Amino acid sequence: MPRVLLALVLACSSALASAQLERISNQEATTGLKGALERGAQAAVANLGKTDGFLGNNAVKIGLPDSLKRYEKMMRKVGMGKYADELVLTMNRAAEAAVPEAKALFVDAVKKMSVQDAKGILMGGNTSGTDYFKRTTSEPLRAKFLPIVAQATKKVQLADKYNEFAAKGAQFGLVKKEDVNLDRYITQKTLDGLFFMVAEEEKRIRANPIAAGSEIIRKVFGAMK
Repeated sequence: MPRVLLALVLACSSALASAQLERISNQEATTGLKGALERGAQAAVANLGKTDGFLGNNAVKIGLPDSLKRYEKMMRKVGMGKYADELVLTMNRAAEAAVPEAKALFVDAVKKMSVQDAKGILMGGNTSGTDYFKRTTSEPLRAKFLPIVAQATKKVQLADKYNEFAAKGAQFGLVKKEDVNLDRYITQKTLDGLFFMVAEEEKRIRANPIAAGSEIIRKVFGAMK
């Protein structure tokens, strides 16, 4: 297709989408978006906040930090693989225990969303709603997750051993500074996995609003197609 023709098609498509959105009231747009984001966030929390929610999902499973992977191989070669396995299991169980705390914060973030926020997210990219959650909930979530993670790692008494080992490795540049503290590493990976799954849910709803099961969600997101 010639570039000029392609540009005209894109312009017409954009104008049509804008016209469709203009026919939707601010209240409808806000309600539809809030419903979609809350639904997607709760689905992500439900999928991750259960046994094997992280461990059984390769897209978000928490492994040892990259800078410790070679030490993991050495441990397995000398018959100490069970310690590495226990550490990986503990990290993922900690994440699974922490994630349910996100539900209330996500719901609160949705309630506080302004009409302008809603319009901006609707006209944004496929994960603009997830980006909104990141901006508004990352730090509160980190504060909620960290003590839960710390409690989980404390039970198996591996965190101190990890931190001691990682700190020594960091002195020689073998371990990244951000990977030195196990609890903070797990907390960050938990956040990464959670927002990844929220983004996947958001993209799914945008791609198929009919399956979302709500008339207002179908109406608002259908106008974007």
